[in-house]
Amino acid sequence: SSGINAEWPLRPGKELKKMDDKQLLMEVQLSESKVYHTLGNVPKARAALTSARTTANSIYVPPKLQAALDMQSGILHGEEKDFKTGFSYFYEAFEGYDSVDHPFAMDGLKYMLLSKIMLGVPDDVQALLTGKMGLKYRGRGIDAMKAIADAGKKRDISIFNKTIAEYDDELKKDPVVQNHLKSLYDNLLEKNLVRIIEPYSRVQIAHVAETISLPYEVVEKKLSQIILDKKFSGILDQGSGVLIVYDGSESDQTYTYALDTITHMGKVVDVLFKKAQKLS
Repeated sequence: SSGINAEWPLRPGKELKKMDDKQLLMEVQLSESKVYHTLGNVPKARAALTSARTTANSIYVPPKLQAALDMQSGILHGEEKDFKTGFSYFYEAFEGYDSVDHPFAMDGLKYMLLSKIMLGVPDDVQALLTGKMGLKYRGRGIDAMKAIADAGKKRDISIFNKTIAEYDDELKKDPVVQNHLKSLYDNLLEKNLVRIIEPYSRVQIAHVAETISLPYEVVEKKLSQIILDKKFSGILDQGSGVLIVYDGSESDQTYTYALDTITHMGKVVDVLFKKAQKLS
């Protein structure tokens, strides 16, 4: 244990409620939310943020503080995989920090780009950076997001891995980005595999593994997952080490035939059961 009492952030908040300094109370509630998020307790982080927003509704909130609230909202929506709403909050946070020339505006922009990448629309990254914000805010953090977006657009896991190596500090040392790196890797690996197998009707799994430069077992497991998740139509013939690829209509027909067979079998069983009851 780290020695942190998970209940301690609540105490100052309770004491402050007796006073009439609502801005200070809101700042403490926001800090509570950040602490809980760092500890990995997203529900309590969400509850503390809701309290902070409720307090903020009854007072004037300076732009910098409002931006901090919006940033934390975006981060927590990202934890819940709601990147569309997260993007909106990061945009508000960016605007707020930008209006007072605060350096956190750069983070707001970086998380906006991250949201677009997580939503599977990497083309939007370049569109966002062609405007005035792209001219004003430049740096390695933004370059890292552009490179990851490029990997997503090209469906190429090797570009992603090179980017992680080249921008280690900007990606792995940013806890918000770090939290989503595994999901980014998994999503991109799926897309890269689909890109490789798209031209084929039958393909050796060993060939796919060699093309993507990953171990056979990793590729086989991932292909199974993609098929189970219905992100690609096909079957794995593990005996011969071959992936048989269906087009959409062929896959649908197979599924329909299987359902029909099960339905007919069910009817036969019902008839036999009724006959057996009469005999007894």
